[in-house]
Parts: sequence; structure tokens; C-alpha cells
Amino acid sequence: MSFQSLGLSKPLLDAIEKMEYTEPYPIQQQAIPVILKGKDLQAKAQTGSGKTASFVLPILELFQQKKTSRNLHLKVLVLAPTRELAMQISEVFSSFTVGLPIAPKNLAVYGGVPLNQQMVKLKNTEILVATPGRLLDMVSTNSIHLGKIEILVLDEADKMLDMGFQDEMADILRLIPAKRQNLLFSATLDPKLDKIKSSVLHEPEIIEIEPEVLNLDLIIQTAYIVKPEKKGPLLRHLILSQNMQQVLVFVSSTRTADNVVAKLKKNGINASALHSDKSQSARSEALSGFKKGKINVLVATDIASRGIDIVQLPTVINYELPRSPKDYVHRIGRTGRANATGEAISLVTDEEEHHFYIIQKKMGRKVEKIDAETLDFGF
Repeated sequence: MSFQSLGLSKPLLDAIEKMEYTEPYPIQQQAIPVILKGKDLQAKAQTGSGKTASFVLPILELFQQKKTSRNLHLKVLVLAPTRELAMQISEVFSSFTVGLPIAPKNLAVYGGVPLNQQMVKLKNTEILVATPGRLLDMVSTNSIHLGKIEILVLDEADKMLDMGFQDEMADILRLIPAKRQNLLFSATLDPKLDKIKSSVLHEPEIIEIEPEVLNLDLIIQTAYIVKPEKKGPLLRHLILSQNMQQVLVFVSSTRTADNVVAKLKKNGINASALHSDKSQSARSEALSGFKKGKINVLVATDIASRGIDIVQLPTVINYELPRSPKDYVHRIGRTGRANATGEAISLVTDEEEHHFYIIQKKMGRKVEKIDAETLDFGF
């Protein structure tokens, strides 16, 4: 199935092509036609399944078809549980809006930054992506009005409930028009969602996208026990000694990503960073270069890496371990796909060994460990 078959207009198809999306993910194939018909939707889809574009694209298409009123009132409200997800969704809207005949302004608002700083940017915003608490802060100051909302999106609804946003969500629902289109996305169909579903959705279409089954047998896993100060030299040694041509390196922070890239470049390794502090255009350029082989090493944080989908990625390196075993499996699952073998390497300090033991236990796999002190990596 192609994007052309989903009912999207040429300007949006051109934007999709510029973003180098080749074919729609299953969630996009099923959700886009439903949303374009104006129906309510309940969708079960994992992070990394392409779900953000599955609602961003049809919402932008509805603007192109002028099925939303053009009076520069706030018309679309997307609720997200975290600042990082709100920023990501907003950036996806922005990336697909470039070049559209009708380009609605979108804005992400979230806690952790001064309220006034976000309030001054609200003028002419038609699509608002918000965390529940910050949205209610804005309502309480009369800086925003929700009386013209035509489409409501609840993204990662299960996580919003887990984070204790039940009351805030109920307050927001009382502030928006009863007549609207509702789109609910969740990674699970937990019974705790039943109350929110019954109060939000009206005769919804239901879509369930099962997560891709990961075959760990196709992934060769190795862990190097290394002192923290030698992680950088070891990473460079592995890349150069094994002549790695395409490797995805995971780190835990934007600062570390930039530092690792700087050191790699200094040692003649073609690398680029992918994280939330980069603009959408910079991220798209880095990802495109990596896919085409112009960039050998992509250093990414978990948040920014969600859209990375390379069928035959040969190597993944955990420069820093993730916080949860689930995230570890998600990371290494970027390799070993489409029946091709892959390699996953983790750089583990003495302090991280217990955490890595827990990861192995949860995964049900024992990973070969190598003492980096036995290696001569000469940096």
C-alpha cells in the first residue's frame, strides 16, 4: 500500500516524499482513512510504530480540504503526557507543514519553562500540543480558550493515566465542545482506560497494531566492561578496528550525544547527533545521511530515535545503558530485522554491572562479557 492510496492530496504527498517516507506503517494505513472520514478512533499502537504521523497527516489533510474552519481559532488539541513527546509531536506537524498551501500554525506547551514565554507564542495557533497541567495553567490565566476545538487527540493515554492526569483530563473535557472528533492512542488496552474511553469516544473505529516480534536469536550481543573514562576510546576502537560502516549509538542525554560526536569527528569518523535539541530539519538531514551511508555513525537519544527505521541496520551500540530492560530490548531490536543477523554491543561500567544483570534476567538471555582492560585500543 502507498501513501497515494490513503486519500492524501498532492501537496501533502510531496511533503511526505521530501521527508523520505517510502510506504505507510500499518497504523498509518488503517488510521488515516478513518480520521479523514471524520470518525472517532481508538488505536492500540506501540511507541515507534509510526503512530504520530498517523494522526498528523490526516489532520493536516483536513486543513487542506478546508474541512476545518479558517478563522485562526484553536481547532485541534493534542494532549501528551510528557514535555518530550509534546515537542516531538509539534515538530512532526511542523516538518509536514512546510510547503503546504494551507499551513496551520502549531505550538507545543509544557511545564518546565516560564508560562509567559509560551503565552506570547499563542497568537494564530490552530493546532496546540500540550501536557495537561500546562494547558490548565493557560486556561486559568485566560490566555487560551478551548471553545472552538474540532479535533481532540489523546496520545499515549495509558501513560497519562499512569502519571496521575485523570483529574486534569476530566477538567479539560469539560472545557471543550461536546461535538468534536476524538482520537485516542494507547500502547495498551488496559481496563483503566474504560472510563476515559466512554467519556471521550463516540462509536469509534477500533484499530489494534500488535508490536513486531523481536527474534533475539538473530542478534549477537556482547558487553565490554570498561572504565567510564575509557568509554570514548573504546567506542572509537570498535568502530575503526571492525570497519563499521553503519552503526547506531545510543546515549542518555543530548550533551553526551554532542560530546561523543565531537570526539568521533576529531578522530576521523563521520558521525552526527540526533536529539531533541536539534531542529526537525537538522534531524531529518542527519537521518537521511545515515540511511544513505553518507554518515557512518548516528549518535541518538531514545526520544529522538523513535522514527529510525532501517531494515538491515548491522550494528547497535549502547554507549550508555537505558533505564529499563524494555528500552534495552527496543534499542537492540533496531538490528537483526527482516531475517538478517545484527550485532548489539554494550559498554558497561563496574557500577552498571548489576543493572545489566537485571536487563539480562528480564530479557532471558546471558550476554558475553569482555574485559576491556585486556584490549589494546591505543587512544
